[in-house]
Amino acid sequence: MMQYNHQEIEKNWQKFWADNQTFKASNESEKPKYYVLDMFPYPSGAGLHVGHPLGYIASDIYARYKRHKGFNVLHPQGYDSFGLPAEQYAIQTGQHPAKTTEENIKTYRRQLDQIGFSFDWSREVRTSSPEYYKWTQWIFIQLFNSWYNKDTDKAEDISTLEKIFKKEGNSKVNAVSDEDIKSFSADEWKAFTSTEKEKILLQYRLTFLSDTEVNWCPGLGTVLANDEIVNGVSERGGHPVIRKKMTQWSMRISAYAQRLLDGLEKIDWPQPLKDSQTNWVGKSVGAMVSFEILSPTLSEGKGANAESKTPGYMTGGNNSYLLLEKAKEMRANPTTAEAILWKQLKGKKTKLKFRQQHLINDYIVDFVCLTRKLIVEVDGKIHEYQLEKDEARTLELEQKSGFKVIRFKNEEVIADIDGVLTKIEKELHNQFYNLQKLEEKIKQSQETENIAINSEKDENIKASLSSGKGLRDRIQVFTTRPDTIYGVSFMTLAPEHELVSKITTDAQKAEVEAYITATAKRSERDRMADVKTISGAFTGAYAIHPFSGEKVQIWIGDYVLANYGTGAVMAVPCGDQRDYDFAKKFDIPIPNIFSPLTPKGGTEDAENLIENEAFSGKDGFVLKNSDFLNGLSYKKAMKTVLFELEKRGVGYGKINYRLRDAVFSRQRYWGEPFPVYYKDGMPQMIDEKYLPIVLPEVEKYLPTEDGKPPLGNADTWAWSTTKNDVVSNDLIDNETVFALELNTMPGWAGSSWYFNRYMESKEERANGSVFASKENLDYWQNVDLYIGGSEHATGHLLYARFWQKFLFDKGIVPVDEFAKKLINQGMILGTSAFVYQIGVEDFSDALAFEITNQKFDKKLIKEFTEKYSNRIFISKDLIDKETFSDLIPEKGEIFSAFQEIRKYLEENYSDYKSIIEGLKISPRKIHTDVSFVNSSDELDMEAFKNWRAEYKDAEFITEEDGTFKVSREVEKMSKSKYNVVNPDAICEEYGADSLRLFEMFLGPLEQAKPWKTSGISGVSSFLKKLWKLYFNGETLEISDAEPTKDELKTLHKTIKKVEDDIENFSFNTSVSTFMIAVNELTALKCNKRSILEPLTVLVSPYAPHIAEELWSLLGYKDSISTVDFPVFEASHLVESAKNYPISFNGKMRFTLELSLDLSKEEIEKAVMENEKTIAQLAGREPKKVIVVPGKIINIVG
Repeated sequence: MMQYNHQEIEKNWQKFWADNQTFKASNESEKPKYYVLDMFPYPSGAGLHVGHPLGYIASDIYARYKRHKGFNVLHPQGYDSFGLPAEQYAIQTGQHPAKTTEENIKTYRRQLDQIGFSFDWSREVRTSSPEYYKWTQWIFIQLFNSWYNKDTDKAEDISTLEKIFKKEGNSKVNAVSDEDIKSFSADEWKAFTSTEKEKILLQYRLTFLSDTEVNWCPGLGTVLANDEIVNGVSERGGHPVIRKKMTQWSMRISAYAQRLLDGLEKIDWPQPLKDSQTNWVGKSVGAMVSFEILSPTLSEGKGANAESKTPGYMTGGNNSYLLLEKAKEMRANPTTAEAILWKQLKGKKTKLKFRQQHLINDYIVDFVCLTRKLIVEVDGKIHEYQLEKDEARTLELEQKSGFKVIRFKNEEVIADIDGVLTKIEKELHNQFYNLQKLEEKIKQSQETENIAINSEKDENIKASLSSGKGLRDRIQVFTTRPDTIYGVSFMTLAPEHELVSKITTDAQKAEVEAYITATAKRSERDRMADVKTISGAFTGAYAIHPFSGEKVQIWIGDYVLANYGTGAVMAVPCGDQRDYDFAKKFDIPIPNIFSPLTPKGGTEDAENLIENEAFSGKDGFVLKNSDFLNGLSYKKAMKTVLFELEKRGVGYGKINYRLRDAVFSRQRYWGEPFPVYYKDGMPQMIDEKYLPIVLPEVEKYLPTEDGKPPLGNADTWAWSTTKNDVVSNDLIDNETVFALELNTMPGWAGSSWYFNRYMESKEERANGSVFASKENLDYWQNVDLYIGGSEHATGHLLYARFWQKFLFDKGIVPVDEFAKKLINQGMILGTSAFVYQIGVEDFSDALAFEITNQKFDKKLIKEFTEKYSNRIFISKDLIDKETFSDLIPEKGEIFSAFQEIRKYLEENYSDYKSIIEGLKISPRKIHTDVSFVNSSDELDMEAFKNWRAEYKDAEFITEEDGTFKVSREVEKMSKSKYNVVNPDAICEEYGADSLRLFEMFLGPLEQAKPWKTSGISGVSSFLKKLWKLYFNGETLEISDAEPTKDELKTLHKTIKKVEDDIENFSFNTSVSTFMIAVNELTALKCNKRSILEPLTVLVSPYAPHIAEELWSLLGYKDSISTVDFPVFEASHLVESAKNYPISFNGKMRFTLELSLDLSKEEIEKAVMENEKTIAQLAGREPKKVIVVPGKIINIVG
């Protein structure tokens, strides 16, 4: 028999497809179009694992199916090739990211080709190619030159806005813009300088510069997106991340908030993904409410708008992050004296917590106890030459920040640490009483202030006025429940809120600063996700309730984010659970404003509605303790309070969106350069005819020594307006040669429009005049099917929809949604392997050992723990058998856990036998590479020892038979978990067709499912069985005879099932259908051409290589890829006969096949004449013959 050689077959057909450009799509075809898209991959150095191709296989099956159905299919592929990993590798090795990326792409291309995808590679894109990012830069320029007109509800050219300004000023302009825009007339506009006009226009442009709170990672020297941060550190490298204000490019995606929501109604995307985007946009209907601030720092006659010279927290300007980095460096490299003192303070010799090298205002202090506001400085020789500076620093810290500063010389600390500690303890004691006195003064001051406010109220002077001292600052709050305003008992600001440093009292400053520092280490995503942790700090300031005039405490809390809403919330603890928990923790009043409705329609005054939790419902209550809102339901109260807010000038109704403008700058090298240079400090766009602005060469890929982004290292990175080219920095004169933008664009820039670039063929791109021609955009319109991961829901997919809508507004693309249908693939999970590593530590001082009077050799314990901790590994089955008893000192006995391990240690380390009971045994699981583990979960111990240097001396506690068992767990397939399976090995052993079928067979596309290599052999056997259908021994033998009814029945039920499955994306059940069909046809010994030819086409989308080979063997020269899909004929599934069970007195004795066309009488006659019936009756005359046509036959008697 001709053997099924998958390696040779797959290699030959992959070459055939490439040579003949089999899957190259045409932009001109009479066929209907169908556009299938995958999220293009980032080419990492690790290459593909078997989890990556899952979605690609599914999209490829559908693309091939559509070709069989007569469609002109576009199924392109490319690479999202800008990325942080290549840049980090460049930093480590000096190798240019472009070279790394090119090498990685070669690996990806080889792997993708060997799986047999029907991609149109002629349309390949790479986001890092200048030919591609030329158009990313072009789109950025279009955004910069546009504004969003609310009246027309779309983006328009900035020139139309300039015309309005010139004609009538900006008073009537209804635009999405910055909030702090000043009104001007047409005459004033004309009188503005060009720079002033540019600054104003920048407040309206869809791309703009602004000071924005960002996630700054000093270790990587760049801003990180929320999804690049895990547990407060960078996902890559684990570097600390802080919140910091930086001047960044941003995009007004917020202008499209409502349209992004509306568009979800007309696209066929998964509901969970739609929900994610709906929640991210976060539309809320409510009110903006204004609370005036009453604070000691704002009630001394200066007014809120008076310029304050008191420094707030971390007022190091744009370089505050450098102070934090310096503090970190100083902590890592203390002087001898500092190290000696820190050892004592860290060990809490003073019984109070100290911080080392801590930032207070603009100063890094050596040691500080925040609770007692005591700073301890240790001075070296250099301080003898800067006495005046030290004195000034001490004065500011003591007088303006309320700290006590004490100083010691290095020699004093080294020579007399006990004497130094005694002095510190004395000062701590003094500070305790000093702070108590200060709190009393503040309390008296606040009581006096409260009396003054009440006096004002009595005289009908509203508390919201400042008694002639100028207007106070206001806190603007957006709330969806203004009806609950009388339930406000405190306010919470985001720690980053600009007012925090202005309103915080001296008494609270240390606590507030410490809280802000801690919050800066957490990403916004972490803060949003953490609903269990309750934390905050009181500012010492108060706001004035806009209706009652009562004082309202102002707190800061990390559950409020500066970039969402106004960065402030009015806390109603009786109506919001998070506010309720906050109030309970900090003992803040919880006034109840809800009266529950009784079944009879009245109300109850019972307080039990909020006894244990907040009441957040909108039904089942009326309001109480709410002045003019008393007795009103939710809907009536909402209307009433909105009217009163506007009437009294303290608020107004508003629709708000959680969606914030997108930060569009990254302090990285490996990204799209901005087509921007700066003149007089204002950004200027480079004319599009000079694009692309190509990324320059640099020697170093890190930020510069003075904190500039990596492009600051470029020697040739200036723009000449006379040469219209990039020139040397030495030529910058700010007249004709100007500095270029040093930031680069974020990763999502190139992935926000690549689907449109695919519409342009390779030949058409050579022209280079448009990013895609109008004819091609009109032909392909948008993506018909997009298959990708759900992780892109609020990143790439949301930004891509934003850019598409913008390009639609500008008349560049014909539709405003880029993908009609989207399917989220699940993921293939890995089966990780774990070994148990034994940690040992000294436990000899535990109470149980003292009671039994056991003594242990401390020196021997230290020797053993240093030598053997984490060096010994124990087999899983032995761990499972271990007992986990506790120490029970009251019995005077020792019941130590892990007795079997202790027994092993005593037997194998006899020199240490006497101290084994004095050890704490701590087994822990660590990942090992799955390639070291066989199908019986047994570890190759030698391979493990050779894996890493730290394991070369590993020792193993094995099973009795000498094997070492690992534990297994299913989790995400990841290189970091050492559980990846390389598709190269699978394709080599089983073939690409087996891989494709098996990945589909694992389960529904959208679900997560574990990988198990052992299961692929069954799919491989199926393909071999399919192959055998076409052969008789070693000879290809195909019959032209007419097929039987059974053969036709098998074929057509397979056609129907496979077609239904593909249309419904149920690819897993198709694989089972193929197996059933091949088994049935094998049993029927079918080799009929009229059956096998359509069967080959059916299999083709799933297993294209074997299908192409069989099609060729059937005598066809062309590819099977565009052969018509078989047509289902229902008539072949209509049953013409029935296999009746023949029963005698209710017991079935045999079966008999009869035509379904027979009448009842004809059925009875045929049965009675059958020889088996005659034998059963043995000459007896039946009493009755029961016949139910199509069902049963029963002979009675």
